[in-house]
This record gives sequence, structure tokens and C-alpha cells, in this order.
Amino acid sequence: MKKSVKVTFFLTLMAAIAVWFVSPVVAQDKPADNMQILRDKIKADKKLLVAANMDLTEAEAKGFWPVYEEYQKDLTSINQRIGKLIESYAADYRANTLTDEKAKGLAEELVAIEHIDGALQQSYVKKLEGVLPAKKVLRYLQIENKIRAAVKYELAGSIPVIQ
Repeated sequence: MKKSVKVTFFLTLMAAIAVWFVSPVVAQDKPADNMQILRDKIKADKKLLVAANMDLTEAEAKGFWPVYEEYQKDLTSINQRIGKLIESYAADYRANTLTDEKAKGLAEELVAIEHIDGALQQSYVKKLEGVLPAKKVLRYLQIENKIRAAVKYELAGSIPVIQ
């Protein structure tokens, strides 16, 4: 895949993932099946992006993809917590009802999510090291981190700062 195609594909994927995260906040009237179709498309696009950049041998791919799928499944619970955190903040922001107590709770949840995310990533490094050479483990971590950083950037742009 050419570099410019990868960049365009990456940017499109990031926008779609950001929509996936904030969709429960801004589009509560959409049917659930449409959101599931969007989630499935995003997952497939992300997997294509990873595949295009990992340069795996056939033997590496056999070991990598099951670990990748398991990790993505585990990330779903973290993503759901992030979505609930955003929903909670958005509801209070719109209603102008965010108290110091609620803000403290949101901050604690944010830190807890980040902690769990780091622990999960650490546990998967060991699994990846069992199926890939160290350089490819690092490459995957870089790809995953870039995707997630872009999603966080997109989300940050659509979530207003507390007043």
C-alpha cells in the first residue's frame, strides 16, 4: 500500500473511531444495528491498517492474529468505560450540573481507565513476545499507540473543556 493511501486510510479510520466513541453521546436516536455495522466496519478497517503495516510472515501471522483479536476484545471493555465516562460528562455539561464531587468522580474514573489500559497493554506485550520477534512487537505497539493517540486527539477536539 502506498504511503499516501495509508495516511488517507489512517485519517479516515481515526475519524470513524472517534465517531464510534462519541456516538452514544450525540446520536442516541440511531438504531443499535446501524451502530453495530459501524463498529464492525471500524474493526475491519483497523485490522487492515495493522496488517498493511506489520509485514508478517505466514508463521508470524498464525501466532499474531489470535493474540490481536483477544487484545481487541479486551480493549472493548476499556472503550466502553471511556464511552460511559464521556456520556456522563456530556450529560452534566449539557445540563450544567457538573459539581466538584462529580468532577472528582470523573477524574478518578479517567485515571482508573488509564491504569487498567496500561496493565492490559503490559500483559499483552508478554503474549506478543511469544509469537513475534521483539522488533515486530514494538512495531505493533507503535501502530496501536498511534491509532489510539489519533482517536484521543479526535475525541479531545469534540469534548468541550470544563468551565
